[in-house]
Amino acid sequence: MAGSALAGRSWGDPTRPVDLIFVHANGFNGLTYRTLLEPLQADARILAPDLRGHGRTTLPIEPDDRPDWNDLRDDLVALLMSLDGPPLVLAGHSMGATLAVLAAAQVPDRVRSLVMLDPVILTRAAATAVRLPGAWRLARRHPWAVASLRRRRRFPDREAAFQSYRGRGSFKGWPDAVLSDYVGDGFRDTPDGEVELACAPEWESSNYSAQANDVWGALRRVDRPLHILKADQGSTCAVTTGDADDPRRVVETLADSTHFFPMMRPDAAQAALSQALSG
Repeated sequence: MAGSALAGRSWGDPTRPVDLIFVHANGFNGLTYRTLLEPLQADARILAPDLRGHGRTTLPIEPDDRPDWNDLRDDLVALLMSLDGPPLVLAGHSMGATLAVLAAAQVPDRVRSLVMLDPVILTRAAATAVRLPGAWRLARRHPWAVASLRRRRRFPDREAAFQSYRGRGSFKGWPDAVLSDYVGDGFRDTPDGEVELACAPEWESSNYSAQANDVWGALRRVDRPLHILKADQGSTCAVTTGDADDPRRVVETLADSTHFFPMMRPDAAQAALSQALSG
């Protein structure tokens, strides 16, 4: 990706300024969201970076004793600062949505609006507690952090990985095309002819446990239109409509949806992104 240390995917006219940066969830990669983002390319230039430790990005990782996502946030800030052109729409899913608002709070002049698809935002009380000295380490016991460490690292090839994931676990209900895109950049070739996870289990687990992020503070500091679209089943977002004290902020719950609605119901997410791009 020109002008950035990150790898990733892009859609749209490469000669125009970037209109939208979309940031992926923990463990995934930019290509995973092709079905969501590609239909928007007629009227927008879109970048979907692979975060540090994910996809095709090769920046070093340090998963131990990591209390927050400031490293990932700073990578995103560097990307924003490296791009020419007017302020853009910054969006993401899950961890990526949270990183979007954390980065926007650092460089608000580079962002004109935000779209957050089921961001990871703890309740105010939990967010305050986890930021106490050393308290973030308790999140290492979270079921997702523990389960990540047990992920199978290697497969004979991408087709074997695809068949192993199809219809199972977090991938249940995913269209084959979306799962295929995830597997495409979610694995790297090994010298012995197999493939291994691009996002190491230790790094995925570290992201789940590194929860000492000042998200509520970032939300207060970001003076931009903001649209949060939440799942109504198993949402990771504690923000409610009552927290939207600015008419430019919308908190919406998508009926009959799970945390993975950007993969399984991209139309709703596309509508939110299209509205932000046209605003």
